[in-house]
Amino acid sequence: MEELVSVILAAGLGKRMKSKYPKVVHKVCGKPMVKWVVEAAQEAGSKEVIVVVGHGREMVEEVLGDEVKYAYQEVQLGTGHAVMMAEELLPLEGMVLILTGDTPLITSDTLRKLLEYHISEGNDVTILSSIFDDPTGYGRIIRDESGNVVKIVEEKDASEEEKRVKEINSGMYVVDIAKLRAALKEITNDNAQGEYYLTDAVEIIRNMGGKIGALAGESEEIIGVNSRVQLSVAEKVMRRRINEKHMENGVTIIDPDSTYIDAEVEIGRDTVILPGTILQGKTKIGEDCEIGPNSRIVDSTIGNGCNVMYSVVLSSSVGNNVKIGPFAHIRPESVIKNNVKIGDFVEIKKSVIDEGSKVPHLTYVGDAELGKNVNMGCGSITVNYDGKQKHKTIIGDNVFVGCNVNLVAPVKIGNNAYIAAGSTITEDVPEGALAIARSRQTNKEGWVEERIKKGRL
Repeated sequence: MEELVSVILAAGLGKRMKSKYPKVVHKVCGKPMVKWVVEAAQEAGSKEVIVVVGHGREMVEEVLGDEVKYAYQEVQLGTGHAVMMAEELLPLEGMVLILTGDTPLITSDTLRKLLEYHISEGNDVTILSSIFDDPTGYGRIIRDESGNVVKIVEEKDASEEEKRVKEINSGMYVVDIAKLRAALKEITNDNAQGEYYLTDAVEIIRNMGGKIGALAGESEEIIGVNSRVQLSVAEKVMRRRINEKHMENGVTIIDPDSTYIDAEVEIGRDTVILPGTILQGKTKIGEDCEIGPNSRIVDSTIGNGCNVMYSVVLSSSVGNNVKIGPFAHIRPESVIKNNVKIGDFVEIKKSVIDEGSKVPHLTYVGDAELGKNVNMGCGSITVNYDGKQKHKTIIGDNVFVGCNVNLVAPVKIGNNAYIAAGSTITEDVPEGALAIARSRQTNKEGWVEERIKKGRL
């Protein structure tokens, strides 16, 4: 195959998005939409990808990094002008895929088919078209009686007969680079908008004797995102694709319509995802887990055989056979090791919970290290903040912490120690000791009757 490069048009303002961010950096299933297009081009065999940037170029460059080259369109003067800005980065010959950065649903399979058709037909330009029942708003592909592409006509310039054509122009093309270079020298902005249209370059190539073809692709793939409503449509389509891929790989998703999984999430086989679950970022979930219902996991690793129910896990690591929830909150930088139980209404913040430990309910563990087989009683907390700084609590192995205990950091509890219920611990506890830090109980007999007589109860 001839050398293939891609040019992705991503300089537009995207006014209909009503956003301070460039349209193409808005995310679809956790990934900027322009990145979906870049990856599709790369997977289709593009040796290099050139992204034409303009409005908010720094934000586009931030999400794409150095994996692509950039051309700058300072003033947006049309699609033809955008390609002109990239011309100096193109090789002298070969093929160029021209794509738009706001079509995240385009797939590498469709682009490969487009390239194969372009080569097999000996075309100089091949347009990716589609058949729409309602083509309103799109340019039409006009063919002659033999099926050859004659021209692309914009809707505002179309005759009534041309408007009845249902084959539309997606704005994506494969073009012979040498022919494109020649055509770019000829296009003008002599039109009502004062812009340079890429469709004019296609017509110029045809007038030069070039062969023009069009291949109809799936209509859902060429949908452009120009508004928040269209963004939600793209999100729904992409979410369906992602969920189906996981199900094909051995994951059970009880209700795909209520399950939200980002593009880079990995899930092991025989894991069950229950309704209302949101899996985001670079989350990795092992095999034989049950996640949900109504759980959110972000940028975290979950081992095999885990259960996360009605809970939130953020930027943390969870080992194997861990039970979390219901209604637990695992905050960033926490490490939950194997066979741990994190129960209802528990919050873990930037802490390590070692193997076999239990934090069953109504407990806060922050800036702490818990050893193996520790039991944190109901209502126990690590008091980690003194109003200015955070301090650490270290708890050894096999420690039993009673209910309603305050461990005031910095403090260290030795192995095999016991902390009596209701204690406020401010000093280190030696290994194997029982720590009691509470007032002696006093019973005042007859106190209630006396208060009643005095009218105070």
